[in-house]
Amino acid sequence: MSTNVLPDRATVPASRHPAAPGLRGMLWLTTRQSRAVLWTLAAVLVLAAADLLWIHLASRHTIGVLRRTGCYSPSTWSGTRCWTLLSPIDRPNYWFVRILQPAVTAVPLLIGVFVGAPLLAQEYERGTIRLIRAQSVSPVRWLAARLAVPGLAVLVFSGALASLMTWVWWTDIVHGPVAFDPPFQFFTYPALGVAPIAWSLFALALGVLVGRLVRRTLPAMFLTGALVAGAHGLMSLVRPYFHPIVETVVPMDAGHSFIGQPTNAWLVERGSVLADGSRISDDTCQSSPCDGATAVWLRYHPADHLVPVQLVEAGILLALTAVALLVVFRRIRA
Repeated sequence: MSTNVLPDRATVPASRHPAAPGLRGMLWLTTRQSRAVLWTLAAVLVLAAADLLWIHLASRHTIGVLRRTGCYSPSTWSGTRCWTLLSPIDRPNYWFVRILQPAVTAVPLLIGVFVGAPLLAQEYERGTIRLIRAQSVSPVRWLAARLAVPGLAVLVFSGALASLMTWVWWTDIVHGPVAFDPPFQFFTYPALGVAPIAWSLFALALGVLVGRLVRRTLPAMFLTGALVAGAHGLMSLVRPYFHPIVETVVPMDAGHSFIGQPTNAWLVERGSVLADGSRISDDTCQSSPCDGATAVWLRYHPADHLVPVQLVEAGILLALTAVALLVVFRRIRA
């Protein structure tokens, strides 16, 4: 007869890595599932920060040399000496305006396509979504944990990137001696302020919603990209009306130039004022010359309208983000 007995339950050593119960365990699992996203966002942020630091240091050095040698003002650039001292600033300015700004503008679209769309679409496509109902964690709590890690990562990433871009633009580009980069330009506006944050969160939520509805990864990615691009185009059409537009009239003796429009302003509309006081747009004047014009009228947003315009746009995007997430949470049981 064997003398072996079952060990007492109390004497069995506990596992060194016990499964975390409830939502904490789901967050741990979601973190492991999101490792590729987390490492990618961290690597991109480090590279962007290094580029922006280089731009800042190179610009500060060149500007310091220009100030010490009396070549900072454009009126002194007639000689070869000042142009030679000024040339090193061209490369960092070009890199910021032509490379980094378009790249940051594309970040929300990439987040929606590669982070948001596959998040639920892959679960449905592989059939693993059915395992949720067999777990002790409810579908709503599972979805909250599944969205928490990538959502927080996107928020931190876009916030840090937007802060660095705005800092370099404000200190080294718009206030520098050479670069002309008004804040409302096509690639400048979505790379500054709260725009990258709001657009990134919106694209992420939109991708999740599309993935939930389509339930196939590749179609969800393509559709998310098209919808984010379309939202950008639609927003650019209504953006001028997010804040009251400034109107001014410039006498004709000042010429048909942009005199009367502040530096870095966003010109929304321009035309001529006839002798009877009627206003005609530039498009009309091209088809029938405005020979009797006495003044030029301008409708524009000055540079200080950037913050209120972006706040209105961010509010709209965050409201749409909340609606998209609400729909996803309500339909996760289906």
